Parts: sequence; structure tokens; C-alpha cells
Amino acid sequence: MIDSSSYLRATADAYDAVAVRYAEFVRAEFDGLPLDRAVLAAFAEYVRAAGAGPVAELGCGPGRVTAHLRDLGLDVFGVDLSPVMIELAREAYPDLRFEVGSMHALDLADERLRGIVSWYSIIHVPPRDVPSYLAEFRRVMAPGGHLLLAFFESEGGPPAAFDHKVTTAHRWPIDDLAGLAGEAGFVEVGRMLREPREGERFRRGHLLMRNGG
Repeated sequence: MIDSSSYLRATADAYDAVAVRYAEFVRAEFDGLPLDRAVLAAFAEYVRAAGAGPVAELGCGPGRVTAHLRDLGLDVFGVDLSPVMIELAREAYPDLRFEVGSMHALDLADERLRGIVSWYSIIHVPPRDVPSYLAEFRRVMAPGGHLLLAFFESEGGPPAAFDHKVTTAHRWPIDDLAGLAGEAGFVEVGRMLREPREGERFRRGHLLMRNGG
């Protein structure tokens, strides 16, 4: 069992403190980002092709990615550590379900989900604990379900901590994160690296995986 109470509390408190400003900042996140939209569209197509069922966005923040996935035809709900973020998400998207919770201990039965999206939320997990999070993702994933991870890429070397504007975060070499997902039982479907646009510091990594169980 992960003793994660300290960093979970710190992450929740940090996002609570900036929730309103953060929600405004990311409101138009996908404007001018066709590759990011394409990755989410590909994920949605794979999930739909594999059969109907629920999808979770883990670390959903104010809900804009959850709503985007809904618009792509998925039966989706959001989970986040931050109660204030969940309150904002419920206000913005009253037709969707949002829950306060931790993605390392999901209140879900085994093999419940057809898909999981972790859109820049795995970055806040201490690197030593990432394998346990991926194991939890697989526990709740139906065989053949799909996982999409989005993260900041470190272009080699070990996972690298950086000065994230909200709270502690890490950049990951895409091969390392893909390897850990493989050890957890996921099979790689595809990957995408996007160079930083103006105003961004780091390359963005995206991994699309299938539950091989």
C-alpha cells in the first residue's frame, strides 16, 4: 500500500488554491492544438470500437477534457483530488458526473472501465509510485480497454522534477513510461511527441495503450 497521504494532500490543496484561475486558463486549451485533439479522437475511436462502457478521466480538473470526450461520443465521468476543481466541473458541465477521489485507490470494481485518460495528471505522482498507479489503472480496466497518458517529456535520462506552476511535477522519458505501462500489463498501441509551441517549455508526450489482459 502506498503511503501517499502527504503528497495527495499537498496536490489537492495546491489545486484548490488556484482552481478558479486554472479553470479560466485552460478553458480554451485545445484551440490551435490539432495534434492534441487528434490523440483524444483516436483514443475515443479505439474505445468505441472495442465496445460500449464507461470511461474515466483521472485528474479531471475543471472538466474540460471530460466534456471533450463526451462530445466525442464516450460515456465518461471525471475524478479529481481537488474538491474545488470538482465543484467547478459540476457547475460548468451539470450533465456530467464528477467525483472527488484519488487515482491510486479508485472506488471502482475490477474490470469496470472501457477506458482511462490521465491528461497531465500522472506528472504529479512521485516516480517511485507510478508503477502502483498503473497497476490500479489496470485493475479497473476491462480486457481490451484503452489507456491514454499525456505528460511532459524529458528527452532521455531519469524522470526529472521541474518547477510546475501549481505543485511538484516530473517530466518522463517516453520509453521509460511506456516500459512501466508494459510491465503493468498494457500493450502499446501508439505514441505521439509534440514539440512545444510558443510559450511552452517542454515537449508533450502521449501514449495510447491497450489492456492486454
